[in-house]
Amino acid sequence: MLIVLHLARGASPSELARFLHVARSTVYRVARRFRERGFAAFADRREDNGRAGVGQMFLLILRRVVAGCPRDHGYARPTWTQELLCRVMHAQTGIRVSQPTMSRCLRRIGARLGRPRPVLPELWPNRRQKRRIRVIRRLIERLPAHEVAVYADEVDIHLNPRIGFDWMLPGQQKRVVTPGRNVKRYLAGALDVRTGRLCWATACHKRSALFIELLRRLCRRYRQARRIHVIVDNYSIHTSRQTSLALLELPRFRLHFLPPYGARFNPIERVWLDLHAEVTRNHRCATIEELMDEVHHYLRYRNQRPSPLCSPRAA
Repeated sequence: MLIVLHLARGASPSELARFLHVARSTVYRVARRFRERGFAAFADRREDNGRAGVGQMFLLILRRVVAGCPRDHGYARPTWTQELLCRVMHAQTGIRVSQPTMSRCLRRIGARLGRPRPVLPELWPNRRQKRRIRVIRRLIERLPAHEVAVYADEVDIHLNPRIGFDWMLPGQQKRVVTPGRNVKRYLAGALDVRTGRLCWATACHKRSALFIELLRRLCRRYRQARRIHVIVDNYSIHTSRQTSLALLELPRFRLHFLPPYGARFNPIERVWLDLHAEVTRNHRCATIEELMDEVHHYLRYRNQRPSPLCSPRAA
């Protein structure tokens, strides 16, 4: 259209080609088409391409394919690529598209390149899980005044820091010096459902002795309690023979087990997340002793501002 307008104003083909950065043959071809077809020459003739190959049905099938896995279609690769999607969609629909077209189709269906969320297998049916959680919640709601209930769990403390997000200036990346040789400590904690206070024990190994030491500390803390209910997961140190023998000497304790892989039902996991956020993530401690001092300091500080898990009426 610009070529026709400038020619109508008297511009020469050479000047017009130089001004619009096109070849002179293009100017002559456009002028000839306009003389022969009039304003119809301005159409880009895409209407003659036929029916569009990528329609709503193509997009619906693409959504189903992306939601699955390449292994569902006979490929060994576990993740999708645009090239593989083009190949699978051609087999599914008979329509062959290029990778740029596939990229536009993925945007149209709202697909994004993201990191999958790891989940644990559910060994129990959903109904059985809910039934077990109802029993534990009913125990907490009807807990007598002379009894105590705690959620217990263990956490690993690593000298090599956990790397996490932090604010940085443009063009800069913060550095966290790692000791190189990792050293571990293990912490077992018990969270009181009434007061929200934490009782904990530490050890160099994650064995039954760590859990038994936690039980003994609970026994000393709650001397007046007639019964202490400890809600735990199915980790082996909670059901070992050594733990079973220790429980014979501690008759006030009753263990209540959460569903397998039921960490989301244990409120003490929130405490461990806060511990990593406040202390262990991106830490700069040179020794494990220095790091454990900060861990103990944080837990003591947290016990000064506890948050109960149940209301006094429910307790």
